[in-house]
This record gives sequence, structure tokens and C-alpha cells, in this order.
Amino acid sequence: MSTLKMAIQKSGRLNQDSLKIIKDCGISIDNGKDQLKASASNFPLEVFYLRNGDIPQYLRDGVVDVAIIGENVLIEKGQDIDFVERLGFSKCKVSLAVPKNEIYTDMSYFEGKKIATSYPNTVQKYLNAASVSTNVHLINGSVEIAPNIGLADGICDIVSSGSTLFKNNLKEVEVLLKSEAVLAVSPRISVETQKVLDKLQFRIQSVLKGRNSKYVLLNAPNDKLESILAVLPGMRSPTVLPLAQEGWSSVHSVISKNQFWEIIDELKAKGAEGILVCPIEKMVL
Repeated sequence: MSTLKMAIQKSGRLNQDSLKIIKDCGISIDNGKDQLKASASNFPLEVFYLRNGDIPQYLRDGVVDVAIIGENVLIEKGQDIDFVERLGFSKCKVSLAVPKNEIYTDMSYFEGKKIATSYPNTVQKYLNAASVSTNVHLINGSVEIAPNIGLADGICDIVSSGSTLFKNNLKEVEVLLKSEAVLAVSPRISVETQKVLDKLQFRIQSVLKGRNSKYVLLNAPNDKLESILAVLPGMRSPTVLPLAQEGWSSVHSVISKNQFWEIIDELKAKGAEGILVCPIEKMVL
């Protein structure tokens, strides 16, 4: 069987979350300190630790077959590269920001001004769509400092919590795009390696479905069972088992994490009791 070559970010939050989802897929990686490449002991996978901005070119050249990478990096440097799975972590925005004391109404604010960014292609595309002419200044590293030292009138950068903008007396004024980690695929991946990717993607999908769901057990009086079951979506249909106490049943089901509290409130209102909620490690459909 072919070995799947995967790139992940060398360090940082995306690195940690990438390694976690690989581990949750049951894959053991021997990644010693400062290694640039590591192999899995129980799956045909090699992991390459690379600079985030270099990964699109490695995919394009076929040096690696797949990569866990921020969608924002693909949009900036790899629009010709497809991804096959959204991974639900490392969520952020790419936004324009200006000094807090500036009055901002719309994109015309930037006409004739300077924007410092490490995302020049993304910014230029947004400016073109708004018909605004601006001087885009490419800068790597601490973009937020640019307005404070007179290098630019505004910046475009990744925004997660917004705390970095706040500390540098900046405010977010435009969201160019929203991003999360994705599983990107090289256009040069071979047929044999694609088969390994399919196996990995199946495991990833099972992990993601588990993360996005909760297992719920509850007790229901039989005379209210029908209305309670109508609330529960389940994977196919809820499991109903009789309890030792006559007139009561135990109901087991799966609830989406996003709908959780609304459904729990409705179950209680319908007469459900003794509701237990458990995390799901993986969900194989």
C-alpha cells in the first residue's frame, strides 16, 4: 500500500489541532522534538512539518499528497488547489482594521491610503470588487504595528478573538473572508495514494461527526413517549427500552451539538426526566 504524505504547520495552534485529529483517528505519530518528518506506526502515513505559507507550493508540486491548512492560506496562495473536508477547528476571519479613533463608514475610506498585510492577493481582490484604489504594502510578522509607526493607514490580518487588535488600538471594519482548517489535496496525487486518503478521510469524518454530536439517555412516561420521540432527530430513529418501573421507558438518541440546549429544554417540557448527556468519541455511519 502507498504511503500518504501529509503536510501540517510546523508550530502553533494549527499544528496542535492537526496532530490531535490525527491521534483521534487512531493513528500514532512518532514526532520527536524538532523533527521535520515523522512516520505513523500503524497507518501508511508520513507527516511533514512545514511553514504554513510554503504548503500550497508543496501540494502543487506533488511533494506532499495532502495537507491540513487554513482555508485563508489556500485562498491567498493556492486557489488552484482543492480541499475535500472542512475540519471545524482553527476558525478565524481575515479582516481589515483601522485605528480606533478613525471614523469609518465604508470602503471609500481606503481610497488612496496604504494597507499593510501579509495577504496581498486577498486584499487586492476585495479592493477591486469595491472599486477602491489603494497601495497594498506587503509585510510579514507583526502587521498590527504598521499604523502606529506610520507605515500604513490600516491593516488586513487574521482575527480570532480581536484581542490583538484591541491591544494595538485598532478596530475591525471589514470581514474579507471566514476561514477554518481544511484537508487540501495535491492535484498530483496518485490513484493508489488516493485510496489511502479515502481511508483517512473516512476516519476523519467519523471523528468530526462525534465531535459535533452528543449521546442522550432519558426516562420518559409511556403516555408522553410519542411527543418526546417527535423531538428527537436520532441517526435513524431513537432507541426505546422498557424500564423496570411499569409505565416508563428509557430513550437513547443522538443530538447535534448546535441544537443541544433547545432540544433539551423541549424534552423537559414534554415530560422527560433523568436526562443524561455523554460525549461521543467517534460516530461511524
